[in-house]
Order: sequence, then structure tokens, then C-alpha cells
Amino acid sequence: MPLPISSAAPTILVCRDAYERAALVRQAIDDRLGLTDDEFRVEGDLVAIGPIHDTEALNWFVDALEAAGLAMFDDFFELSGNWPDWLLLHASARRD
Repeated sequence: MPLPISSAAPTILVCRDAYERAALVRQAIDDRLGLTDDEFRVEGDLVAIGPIHDTEALNWFVDALEAAGLAMFDDFFELSGNWPDWLLLHASARRD
């Protein structure tokens, strides 16, 4: 099922296998980004993290993903959250 994406702030989308391969720890992400349960979602092969309202925390998280060996676009992507409220976006991972 596609996940709704907020227009309020950026959301990071991560391929689930890349997330698991990097051995990321959800609690550490939640603590650093101040996420609620609704701001860390997993559906099928996709992990959606956000919206992330703190720009400094967002930059830290992108750096942390890259330090863990993940590559922008190949393993994760930042949706800016910069679109009008009347536009609803949903994301899901393509299954090959």
C-alpha cells in the first residue's frame, strides 16, 4: 500500500533492503530526529522517515545514511515537502 507523504517538510525514503543492510537503529533515528510513531513508517520494501522539520537534523540524517554506506538515489531519496497542500503524494517501492 502506498504511503502518504506530507507537504509540510522533507521526508526521507529508504529502500528497505538498504536500510537493513546498513544496520540502522530506529531508536537512534527517532531520538535524533524527534520522530513520532507516525513519522517512521515501513510498507513493503519502503521505509518513510518524516516529515523532518529540523533542517540541521535532516542534514545530519543524510550524512549518517551516507556514512553508513548508502547512496543518494540508489538507496535513499529526499522528498522536499515543497508542494501545495492540495496535491496528495503517495510513495511505494517498485518491485522488480
